[in-house]
Amino acid sequence: MSTRRKKTAGAHWEGDRIVVVVPAHLRGEARAAMVLHLTRRLQRKRPLLHASDLQLADRAAALADRHLDGIRPSSIRWSSNQTTRWGSCTPATREIRISERLRATPSWVLDSVIHHELVHLVEAGHGARFRELERRYPRTGDAELFLEGYALGLQRQGADRTAG
Repeated sequence: MSTRRKKTAGAHWEGDRIVVVVPAHLRGEARAAMVLHLTRRLQRKRPLLHASDLQLADRAAALADRHLDGIRPSSIRWSSNQTTRWGSCTPATREIRISERLRATPSWVLDSVIHHELVHLVEAGHGARFRELERRYPRTGDAELFLEGYALGLQRQGADRTAG
């Protein structure tokens, strides 16, 4: 919020983050609507991040080498039909699918989801051993919080489309 701004709002990229500045007098729904509008507009203008399946494979290999003793999936690719999960892993075939909804997220969030799915290649369930391996990625907690907020934003965006 800016006390100097009276009428205008703005948004810009700082690395992987979007910074939105709005007038301080803007409150509640009006502020939320302005932030949503500006972030959507900015995301549309930025080229799709993490664009190819090959780039996903490169990211997965780097994460696996750094945190999981070099484990590899048989394949990893973007999935356009995942609307309730961020990613999925089939341990039997070692295939990983990442939701296209993550294309616009910061790279550390995408890395957290990829790491989570890679851990499923070692440990299928979400028990203590899984959580121990998952914590090897240092921003797991941050990414979980980000994804909670991002999911709410996507839900609201969907509700806005059906209401209007």
